[in-house]
Amino acid sequence: MNFDALYQGLLEGVHQMSWLEIIAALFGAISVICSKQNSIWLYPTGLVSTGIYAYLLSREQFKLYAEATLNVYYFVMSVYGWYHWARKSATEPETPIGWATRSEWVVTGGITLIGWALFGYLLRTYSNSDVPVIDAFVSATACAGMWLLAKRKIENWVVLNVSNLVAIPLLFHKHLLPTAVLTIFLFIVAVMGYFSWRKIWREQNTAGLAR
Repeated sequence: MNFDALYQGLLEGVHQMSWLEIIAALFGAISVICSKQNSIWLYPTGLVSTGIYAYLLSREQFKLYAEATLNVYYFVMSVYGWYHWARKSATEPETPIGWATRSEWVVTGGITLIGWALFGYLLRTYSNSDVPVIDAFVSATACAGMWLLAKRKIENWVVLNVSNLVAIPLLFHKHLLPTAVLTIFLFIVAVMGYFSWRKIWREQNTAGLAR
């Protein structure tokens, strides 16, 4: 590995950082922390982060159009989630955490493959993206992971981390240093989230058997 080239690349990334990206990464990190704490503040902080990223990633400098579109999706879902959480009755039963069924894995695979193909086609045909295949894959797997998250399935953390793992080198390549660091943070949180949700699932089952 050429460490001098890596170091120079990091320096270039630092020099190209914008305050807009730093703010987006900061609010993204706060949103993730709020999500782990089950706090409604994950939505307003997420709106700030995703709104900035939707604009930033679509600029000519980066050309990550699939990820920009993904952030638009996140923005819309954050508005819906904020509204849903704010009006949710305290007596409304919560969907239990569980493992994905075979049919849910089929849907997850379908979202990934169809999303990858669709995003890839649109990027190659209608954009000047220089990384259409990788950009499309990151967005498709993130969409699949978000679907599993909405269903409160433990495997959502695994699928989201597949997306994160591919996104990290892509973001370094695009000199989006704060966003790459944020994605590394998201990767670590997702690993913790997997084990945390698995523990909650065991406690749910133990409590159910005790009744």
